[in-house]
Amino acid sequence: MELGIVETSSRLMTDFLQKCGGYAVVDGGFATELERHGADLNDPLWSAKCLISSPHLVRKVHLDYLHAGANIIITASYQATIQGFVAKGLSEEEAELLLRRSVEIACEAREIYYDKCTTKGSLDYIESGNVSRRPVLVAASIGSYGAYLADGSEYSGKYGDAVSLKTLKDFHRRRLQILAKSGADLIAFETIPNKLEAKAYAELLEEEEMKIPAWFSFNSKDAINVVSGDSILECASIADSCKRVVAVGINCTPPRFIHGLVLCIQKATSKPIVIYPNSGETYNAELKQWVKSSGVVVDEDFVSCIGKWREAGASLFGGCCRTTPNTIRAISRGNGDEAIEFFNKMLQQGSKPHGVVFVGLLTALSHSGCLPDTQKCSVAAYTAERLAELEPERTGIHVLLSNIYGCCKGQATPKGERSPQNAWIKLGRDQWKNLRVHVRC
Repeated sequence: MELGIVETSSRLMTDFLQKCGGYAVVDGGFATELERHGADLNDPLWSAKCLISSPHLVRKVHLDYLHAGANIIITASYQATIQGFVAKGLSEEEAELLLRRSVEIACEAREIYYDKCTTKGSLDYIESGNVSRRPVLVAASIGSYGAYLADGSEYSGKYGDAVSLKTLKDFHRRRLQILAKSGADLIAFETIPNKLEAKAYAELLEEEEMKIPAWFSFNSKDAINVVSGDSILECASIADSCKRVVAVGINCTPPRFIHGLVLCIQKATSKPIVIYPNSGETYNAELKQWVKSSGVVVDEDFVSCIGKWREAGASLFGGCCRTTPNTIRAISRGNGDEAIEFFNKMLQQGSKPHGVVFVGLLTALSHSGCLPDTQKCSVAAYTAERLAELEPERTGIHVLLSNIYGCCKGQATPKGERSPQNAWIKLGRDQWKNLRVHVRC
């Protein structure tokens, strides 16, 4: 039974990435977006304060990131702890309810997004040439002990000698138990600042025999260590040794350090690597604000960086503090070429793609915007044709083909219309060079 649970957890991320076309998009900065919408987060609870005062803003930020192209949205529970809520005068029961509510709000946002973009129960509703319903996971966030202290120690990892492995396990245990049964798809242990806390999380997952998968995401102030000075290689090895951990990575770290960190993590694990850096600014714990520093990147820079990080071995990309839906939109639109390369690799390895793979490829291409590039149009046309052969009951494929042909001609077909055109499109990539696809519109 235990082995089956672990295998299921392990497959979740592998299958999910395949559905996404090989690479997935994580959402961006949450607290800083809440502040942009008018929330006052000058509070020990930080973003978790909005679970009490402004749940509608939490839902709005989730929706903003979904519309920007995110495949994974992370709950507003990063700084939501039972101890923190009790310190604000709430009961333990109320605190636990708010933890569950953080996941419920994210799941509600996902359903609202799906309802707006798709017909009820349809996975392949087509609108303006886009496959609207893409895979979306809800990740329940667990911030570090330092985040609860609200003294900036999650950016130093210096908890003092009084904080032991047992201290950390006792602190996190009940919150993990609640979030694991809240309806989330996975647990995101975020901004892990030291090796001790990584070990505490790994032991908790095993002791509690968690059925839900998790990822470990560390933060760093250089390219080889986490912020405490512990080796990222050693920290990633702890994550790799835990069978319930399905991805390992870095968050809330300046982009200039990411490439080196990915290379280090790859030496310790073969698990997918998740990367969601901050804007490159530095957090001042005394002022409780982000300050300008060298290495700040704009949204366009993220796209160019992601190509390098992908080549280094990462497969999940997003943003952390001070990044916005525009950042995520830029990342999402840059995923089309990566999806094509992923598909090419499958063919080179002799794998026979099935319907899920084709849906993933179409999804990645569709979020590159309307497909003006003939090469992308050709790949999308081939993909839709194969999907129609594998799953002829899927509705909307002929509409998609018509719209793809319209894009290739530089003319998007109006929504809901089908033009009676036939076109032979010659594919020009790798294994597809001699393949001709008859597009029936």
